[in-house]
Amino acid sequence: MSLHDAPTMQQLIAAVREWMEGDLLSAVSGRLQFHARVAINVLAMVERELDVGDEQDRRHEQRLAVLGVADDQELAAAIRAGHMDDRLELVREAVWASVRDKVAVANPKYLHDA
Repeated sequence: MSLHDAPTMQQLIAAVREWMEGDLLSAVSGRLQFHARVAINVLAMVERELDVGDEQDRRHEQRLAVLGVADDQELAAAIRAGHMDDRLELVREAVWASVRDKVAVANPKYLHDA
């Protein structure tokens, strides 16, 4: 349930992105077209994060809890200090899962092209 009526944030962002892709992009050229493409990509990233971000955050918190750290900074410090040397495979799996989640939002094509 939301206080805000339709359209939702996701619908508003999608509408702007679709307008930019369908109408604006073909009406501009050069530098303005480049910046329009960048803005389209940014809006697509925001859409993906709104769709999956909460679930990704939950999974990331669970991965960190399994490793016994509160956040990425603590994990990095523990790795540097050698406190994770006995669990390197578990750390590697957790870090790869985090990277895959980030790429899924930033540019999911990279996951399928690899």
